Amino acid sequence: MDPLRMLTAEHGFFTRPDALGCGLADRDLTQLVRGRALVRFRRGSYAFTDEWFALDDVGRHLVRARAVLRSLGPSVALSHVSGVVRHGIDSWGLPLDRVHVTRLDGAAGRIEGDVVHHEGTALGEDVLEVGGDRVLRADRCAIEAASRSSNEVALCLFDAGARTGLFDEETLFARFQAMEHWPFVRHLHVPVRMADGRSGSVGESRGRWLFHTLHLPCPELQHEVRDHRGELIGIADWWWEEHNLLGEFDGAVKYGRLLKPGQEPGDVVFAEKRREDRMREARDGARILRLVWSDYEEPAAVRGRMLRLMRRTG
Repeated sequence: MDPLRMLTAEHGFFTRPDALGCGLADRDLTQLVRGRALVRFRRGSYAFTDEWFALDDVGRHLVRARAVLRSLGPSVALSHVSGVVRHGIDSWGLPLDRVHVTRLDGAAGRIEGDVVHHEGTALGEDVLEVGGDRVLRADRCAIEAASRSSNEVALCLFDAGARTGLFDEETLFARFQAMEHWPFVRHLHVPVRMADGRSGSVGESRGRWLFHTLHLPCPELQHEVRDHRGELIGIADWWWEEHNLLGEFDGAVKYGRLLKPGQEPGDVVFAEKRREDRMREARDGARILRLVWSDYEEPAAVRGRMLRLMRRTG
């Protein structure tokens, strides 16, 4: 196997010294980049074109982050959004254009090319090794990444981190209390208190934030609906018991994810409809609110729908 392919299989990239050590010369690298066999994504760092363009934005950010760590050495650790990505937390809504590191050597903060250097106190217990990469703890990365974002993005991030089990709600709140007087952090007091790892996806978290901003009742999450024999029919994303209202978020990939070998999409839609009917019956004719991504762009319309459903079932 090509030794450079072995490197990219492990790290996602290789460096100029790696290439020279494998017998390539600078002119070879130049020709391979011009011929589009390689991508030079930052100075001295290369990836194979087929592998690079097979990655999504998050995957490319992770490769850039690893290349930055290789370049800067032990004086930095990944933090903020780059730490979030390295920990594998869903980074919906966060900008991925630059790699973020926190200085461990007391050097001044600055923006240098594609890297944002942050000043900040990093105690020994704050720095972890994740797959050989230095990164700050997940709860701190989440707080710092969210500090420059909207509260909606923050809630999605906090829910995602708790959902992965990298931190729980109590740990996150304790971290917030320790950092709330840091710049840009104080506005997070609402999403920190709302964080809940039971929220199953970004779409569900966005729904929770929408209900909050529209001053609608807070739902129970992941509500189990069982038939008269106690057998589980389904789990609703949201449940408003007082209004006998079930709620579900339908992401664009939901039915594709549920598709079994040999099944057609129509089969899955029909099965979902049957499940929905059985859930309604088990809840004495409960109504169902179903939201999709585009609904979040029309909050007034969602509020109207919900109020009508709540009046009819309350």
